[in-house]
Amino acid sequence: MPITKSAKKALRQSVKRRKGNLVYKKKMKNLLKEVKGLISQKKTKEAKELLPQVYKILDKAAKVKVIKKNTASRRKARITKLINKTLQ
Repeated sequence: MPITKSAKKALRQSVKRRKGNLVYKKKMKNLLKEVKGLISQKKTKEAKELLPQVYKILDKAAKVKVIKKNTASRRKARITKLINKTLQ
């Protein structure tokens, strides 16, 4: 446990930041899982409709530095590629 005043504050800050980060991570994970599930069920139209939401949450997570910018770009590219591949 922290002893000094600054260490106690740092602990409070890190706990608060972790809660915020977990919100974004959970949203990202759930959306990507949902889209991949739709793709596996051959429901590409519904998956394509969810794509803007996926882009939004990935961009937001990158903006608040939950994930890196290039990670967000890579995930967007891969999910789009997967949807386009199933459309053909």
